[in-house]
Amino acid sequence: MASLHTWAGLLLGWILYAMFLTGTVSYFKDELSQWMRPELRRLAQIPDQAVVAQRIADELGKVAAGTSRWSMRLPDARNNSVAAFWLTPTRDAGQRAFGDAYFDPATGRKVASRDTLGGDFFYRFHFQFHYMPVVWGRWLAGAAAMFMLVAIVSGVITHKKIFVDFFTFRWRKGQRSWLDAHNALSVFGLPFHFMITYTGLVTLMALYMPWGERVAFKTPAERQQLAAELSGFIQPGRPSGQKVPLASVADMVRQAQERWGQDNVGRVNAVHPGDAAARVAVTRGEVGRVSLSPQYMEFDGTTGKLLTVRESVGAAAETRGVLYALHLGRFSDLETRWLYFLVSFMGTAMVGTGLVMWTVKRRQKLPDPDHPHFGFRLVERLNIASIAGLSVAMTAFLWANRLLPHALENRADWEIHAFFIVWLLTLLHALLRPAKSAWIEQLWAASALLFLLPVLNTLTTQRPFWHSLSEADWVFVGMDIMCWALALLHAVLAIRTARQRAGGRSRRDIDRRAPNIIASGEVG
Repeated sequence: MASLHTWAGLLLGWILYAMFLTGTVSYFKDELSQWMRPELRRLAQIPDQAVVAQRIADELGKVAAGTSRWSMRLPDARNNSVAAFWLTPTRDAGQRAFGDAYFDPATGRKVASRDTLGGDFFYRFHFQFHYMPVVWGRWLAGAAAMFMLVAIVSGVITHKKIFVDFFTFRWRKGQRSWLDAHNALSVFGLPFHFMITYTGLVTLMALYMPWGERVAFKTPAERQQLAAELSGFIQPGRPSGQKVPLASVADMVRQAQERWGQDNVGRVNAVHPGDAAARVAVTRGEVGRVSLSPQYMEFDGTTGKLLTVRESVGAAAETRGVLYALHLGRFSDLETRWLYFLVSFMGTAMVGTGLVMWTVKRRQKLPDPDHPHFGFRLVERLNIASIAGLSVAMTAFLWANRLLPHALENRADWEIHAFFIVWLLTLLHALLRPAKSAWIEQLWAASALLFLLPVLNTLTTQRPFWHSLSEADWVFVGMDIMCWALALLHAVLAIRTARQRAGGRSRRDIDRRAPNIIASGEVG
């Protein structure tokens, strides 16, 4: 079990670290998306969602005329704009293409904001990565999650004093201190780590284990019923070919508001708008609902008549909905979301400490620690780029958001390219520099980039820190404060590592202790 725990954690540990860190950031992806689109003005209060829905529906009738399907996400406490997408016709049969845009809730017009994926990039990268087919990325994420689940269970089995060691931490004891930190981080968030790993697998269970579904649901009617249990997007059917204007979307949303609350409507989805066969579904918001099972009201698109209300699903679908909601945490208020963030951050540190501890333990057993074998050097360098280098790359992604020209073609893609280019450069840097120097330099680089990001925001936007503070724009204020806090954390880690160069130890002894120094820094 000890060997299983070690190798299950190591073989896909670098992927797991990236998944954990980007997943942790994703708990505030909506706020991050607001920061990355500074042209969108702050909403002092949530506007009437019924009025907004009608404005955007009218605009989509012009922008997406002739589409067979459109969907809009209404503004709420965490989103200051209306995000909409629609199906566009293509020449190739069997293929679908989508258009999308952001709209101003006050005017209903398209907002000319910079092209960016915002926080959704980290969210998507968290479970499907990039530069590969989506299905491959999700299979890779599933394999990593299963390795993580094995590492958690085997770690509990091999840990004889799991509760005693949680209250034990020995400073400056080399490998012992590192192991104590790893144990404390693991035990403190153990229920959360197990939940988040298992529910992550459940969210994509239909991809990983499709055979039961294929056996149970064979006819089109059965598959349609399955889709209704899992999604609030109604089935389109066939258009009639008779043009009929869409009924009042505002009245449909108001009926939903009466049932679920004034600000608790999530999306409005329409199929065949402008046709006699039109249907509109108004879905319930996710706040305060510990299940992502679909709840929606379906209307006749031409008369506005309520056709059906779906507020419950079968036991299996509801179980899946609860587990899905627990993983995403979208039901949470601000305090609960911060708790998710902090415990998930500890999980990230747990994975990072485990990776570095592998090199700590094995360096002491090498015949010549000053000249380790290739496999050891490779793991050591991958640790540097995967942990410290990822901090540099993620911050570089935010820098690219502010520096790239607004008119640049495929601008959102170039933000992502910048992320991967910088991440690759950190790997090359780690390969070319001594391990300890590479840790120090990359930690300082991350600290500098984080500290200067609010300064860059001041120079490139009309929303500097003091202006945001006076306007109570807490998204921008919080972003600046978090950047400075994380910059301070990386600086402390870099200083702690650099100070170990002083003293009367031999060069060989210093090099032996370097991984332990780095390890103690990696808790951050």
